[in-house]
Amino acid sequence: MNGSAAVPGDDEVEVSALAINVTVPESLQWHDSRRGEQFLLTSINVRLLPDGHVAAKAYGRPVAGGRGGYTSFRVPDRPELAALIHAAATRASGMWGSHRGLG
Repeated sequence: MNGSAAVPGDDEVEVSALAINVTVPESLQWHDSRRGEQFLLTSINVRLLPDGHVAAKAYGRPVAGGRGGYTSFRVPDRPELAALIHAAATRASGMWGSHRGLG
């Protein structure tokens, strides 16, 4: 970065997305199917929405093996998964708040 570049203020920077990936502990993982293929869901992508709420989608691997497609699944309405998402979002907010810039 050269010294002549204009640096926008915090209010001028448009953040278009903020998302985290959360590993689902083995005890909370679940199965779902898509197009006749069974998947084991092992991660959740959590996005912060403009209104401050979060949205979540689950991802995983085909049970039969192989790579499978990058297919999203609905996160079931289970209290323990909601608690995991809440805890992850809270932890991520602290991590983002104490970032140390580019390494």
